[in-house]
Amino acid sequence: MGVSGQDPVNTIAAARATADLIHPAEAVRHALDGMARRVAEKMSRKDPVLLAVMTGGMMPTVWLSTRLDFPHQLDYVHATRYVSGTRGGELEWRARPGTDLAGRSVLIVDDILDEGVTLGAVADYCRDAGAGEVRIAVLVQKCHDRNRARIRPDFKGLDVPDRYVFGCGMDYHEYFRNLTSIYALAVEEGPRE
Repeated sequence: MGVSGQDPVNTIAAARATADLIHPAEAVRHALDGMARRVAEKMSRKDPVLLAVMTGGMMPTVWLSTRLDFPHQLDYVHATRYVSGTRGGELEWRARPGTDLAGRSVLIVDDILDEGVTLGAVADYCRDAGAGEVRIAVLVQKCHDRNRARIRPDFKGLDVPDRYVFGCGMDYHEYFRNLTSIYALAVEEGPRE
């Protein structure tokens, strides 16, 4: 847990203090409002399941859900490549959804689309479970050409530079998911999804 071999409180605090603000809270709120309008246009009559990709997708899913004024269910899947780090590894499945997805419209909601490996695996899982429709919503998409899974979100809030970003569900060593603005580390530690 935290940053190994260092004083975690000081290291984490220093990372935030030197980070660059990428999108302020107002821009994030505006992006979520726009995403909600687009989701409502496409899915309001489909009784969708919003499937949060834990843990990063928790905040964007809740924020998006509160903006949707139509019946929908919430569930989650926990699949990760990061396990408290800043570099992606092998995909680890920790929990699968409890909702029967057969014939359902599913909206997978995640914090960030980077290389697309995790989102691609979750989308494949939903299709294999018999979902009638699978769409993807991400709060942010990283600007680069390393999208290995060739995932294209159906609904996207904002773009972020090809840097390590945190806030709005995205973490820095499991901290700062709660921030309502999006920041980028001043010192790069590597790519993330």
